[in-house]
Amino acid sequence: MDCLREMEGKQAHDPIFIDNMNKSSKRCVCVPGPLIVGAGPSGLAVAACLKERGVPITVIERSNCVASLWQLKTYDRLRLHLPKQFCELPLMGFPTEFPTYPTKQQFIDYLEKYADKFDIRPRFNETVSHAEFDRVIGFWRVRTVGPKVEEKEYVCRWLVVATGENAEAVVPNIEGMGEFEGDIRHTSLYSSGEEFRGKRVLVVGCGNSGMEVCLDLCNHSAKPSVVVRDTVHVLPKEMLGKSTFGLSMWLLKWLPMRVVDGLLLIVSRMMLGDTAKLGFERPQLGPLELKTVSGKTPVLDVGTLARIKSGEIKVCPGIKRLKRHSVEFVNWKTENFDAILLATGYKSNVPSWLKEGDMFSEKDGLPRRPFPNGWKGERGLYAVGFTKRGILGASMDAKRVAEDIERCWKAEAKHWMVFARSLLPQSSS
Repeated sequence: MDCLREMEGKQAHDPIFIDNMNKSSKRCVCVPGPLIVGAGPSGLAVAACLKERGVPITVIERSNCVASLWQLKTYDRLRLHLPKQFCELPLMGFPTEFPTYPTKQQFIDYLEKYADKFDIRPRFNETVSHAEFDRVIGFWRVRTVGPKVEEKEYVCRWLVVATGENAEAVVPNIEGMGEFEGDIRHTSLYSSGEEFRGKRVLVVGCGNSGMEVCLDLCNHSAKPSVVVRDTVHVLPKEMLGKSTFGLSMWLLKWLPMRVVDGLLLIVSRMMLGDTAKLGFERPQLGPLELKTVSGKTPVLDVGTLARIKSGEIKVCPGIKRLKRHSVEFVNWKTENFDAILLATGYKSNVPSWLKEGDMFSEKDGLPRRPFPNGWKGERGLYAVGFTKRGILGASMDAKRVAEDIERCWKAEAKHWMVFARSLLPQSSS
């Protein structure tokens, strides 16, 4: 369907449409296809799937590059925690020479080549400030702000939200943060342990990032401690010569989830010992069941537990409050630290700009309908990258979204062809 032609037709015959379009002095861009918000792995995946089906796309991105989270907000030693075959985007695999667990830079190179292959050219440095469906004209209005505060408005038939679960860093409000005189930062601003050499560093959060940052600090002769506030499953990265994730997926083809969970915990106990003795109490639910129910990912150990056992990394309970040079914990003990790193994760920012209450929850910014049904909303609204199943889940959503939009695109194109033919002069018999 030629969206521009439809807009022109509406403008020519609908004075209400004209009035609505001219209410604002912002620069207005009529998008001849879906508008995709976000140029991370999710946005790139759905853009490629749509282009492969012949549907024109427009991608807007608030940063100045694709995959900005990976390029600008991850630490240097990061590698994919899952084998590369589980992290591929649709239509293009990783180079065969890449290792099983690609490095941060290798993954960035892959994403940039992916964008080049499918000629995906995002409009960078455009931050969405407001998006809302206009019932009068039957289109989505998406307002953006540029680096010089210049405003623009996109009008589109389909809106694909691909900003994902990790759009904004989560910074907890800890009592006394204003008093602490050392460095406090989120791990999104952490690159390497080199700048913390010889310093006492408290890492708040024991997820995959927090545990790996502790290891990196150790490797740079810092003195890290890690705060463990909740129960957590710590599993070996590999079991029986295979990746733990890959082995789990294979076992699930033949066995119930709870049986697979039991096997994972038995092997984990044999390989890692009793993690509770190290301060990591396990949840009641097994790792796979917990992931399915809550989205909480188990920690895949990359060598951090060995450093904890050797005493190089200390495990601490929750924080009660911060003081000028020290931290008071919930067990009333106090220790001095030079810096605090917040490995407290990320969250969706969708509710801050998308004015829609049906598809996305105001509470957490995720689709209300659980996987695998959260990818489609009403009136041409879609979501990619909110499955809590990483890149594999985003790729699954991207394929579904592209298929659905292509179907709508072809149906509306057929409608417009019939309409156009009706306007042609009829030959007299």
